Amino acid sequence: MTGRRLYIVTFAMMLSLFLASIEATVVATAMPTIVAQLGGLDIYAWVFSAYMLTSTTTLPIFGKLSDIYGRRRIYLLAVTLFMIGSALCAHAQSMPQLVLFRALQGIGAGGILPLAFTIIGDIFTFEQRAKMQGLFSGVWGVSSLVGPLVGGFLVDYVSWHWVFYLNVPFGLVGMGLMLAAWREVTPRTGGRVDYLGAALLSGGIIALMLALFEMRAGAQLSWFSLGLALAAALGLLLALGFVERRAANPILPLALFRGRLFASAVGHGFFAGFALFGSTAFVPLFAQAVLGTSATMAGAVLTPQMFSWTLASIIGTRLLLRFHFRALAMVGMTMLFLGLAMLTQVAVTTPSWILATSMALTGVGMGLSIPTFLIAVQSTVPRQLLGTATSMVQFGRSIGGAIGTSVMGVVLTLRLSAGLVAAGFDPARISVDALLDANLGVSAAMTSALRAALTGAMQAVFVIALVAAVGAWLAVAFAPHVRIGEQASAPTD
Repeated sequence: MTGRRLYIVTFAMMLSLFLASIEATVVATAMPTIVAQLGGLDIYAWVFSAYMLTSTTTLPIFGKLSDIYGRRRIYLLAVTLFMIGSALCAHAQSMPQLVLFRALQGIGAGGILPLAFTIIGDIFTFEQRAKMQGLFSGVWGVSSLVGPLVGGFLVDYVSWHWVFYLNVPFGLVGMGLMLAAWREVTPRTGGRVDYLGAALLSGGIIALMLALFEMRAGAQLSWFSLGLALAAALGLLLALGFVERRAANPILPLALFRGRLFASAVGHGFFAGFALFGSTAFVPLFAQAVLGTSATMAGAVLTPQMFSWTLASIIGTRLLLRFHFRALAMVGMTMLFLGLAMLTQVAVTTPSWILATSMALTGVGMGLSIPTFLIAVQSTVPRQLLGTATSMVQFGRSIGGAIGTSVMGVVLTLRLSAGLVAAGFDPARISVDALLDANLGVSAAMTSALRAALTGAMQAVFVIALVAAVGAWLAVAFAPHVRIGEQASAPTD
């Protein structure tokens, strides 16, 4: 694919990726207003959990379907589901309705995300991908910065409904451009859909995600429900492995994991996602509750990570033309390790610039390794499995982030309670809210004890993230010393 068609399809993919990635930050900004109008504060978290659940579950399924039926029709299906879900969210009359419609929206997003990067692998040569992947990765950074501003503007000056309505016209533009310009460049594998494998994969992921959501309940955690969900997830995933070994056209080709590069890429994504997304979720809480910054400043601590990730993605993918992908990824994981090592030393007196510096280092680490590994995988897997391989690399990172956030949340709760008990306070009668709301009238002694206990709990959380970063570094070390690029010429019209 060359000329005008190439540019049109590229713009359509960037637009689609921007819509899917901006959704989380836009909705987060609008949710207080939505809750004020619709009520349902008790299921507030499920507005985000439902979206995460369905988008994560459908990632590998959409990738495989695009290999079987072609990119365009599956892309159009994903965008259509995303737009329908968005329009229904805008019309929601209650919080349960909004949760249901967010789940539908997430199904569409689970197709948009892998297909955008898969289509890049279809239409660009290795050299072109090395230049373009960084720009596409930069879309994430831009959306993270723009999302809260757009959401705040719409809520303040228009209506929260437009947080969702806005997706529809842009989605229609993306679909129109795709219909006008796309020409299939990768042969379809065809064959029957592995419905049993898809059902087992979906069930296993859903059970695992529900277990993770249960872990996030903190003090309200039900060990029975958690054990039941984990047992169901393990049973379904074991059954999936048994079925996929015998399936003629498996939804999850286990043979891909026999390749060291692919296995290393998925392992790196899992551990890096575990380390980064898990730790990042708690940095603003530390800044606000322990250091005493405002909510705005606490959120701003993450800005260096977004900027450095975007910049490192752009520079790193261009360096891929001159340096071995493994070397770049090793440098990236070293930067991630150093950034998280700084976080393990946090204290009540830690200045905000230390947090900002550590966040910048972690952003550089992810920016140098994530797109680099994706390009390496796309350059070496068979073209008929490009969609499956691309979605699995992204899936590994998503699952790692979800597990990391949940595990660290449990550790934070347990260590915080232990710290308060050691200081002579009853954890059931004191809350972190006392550090966030001065109107609660908590004594100075209790505030000091709570701040010290939270600091110790945060240190434990960041140590876990550091261990996961070591796992990501080892996954990169496991990658083979192969040269990429020779097999990566994209077909033309």
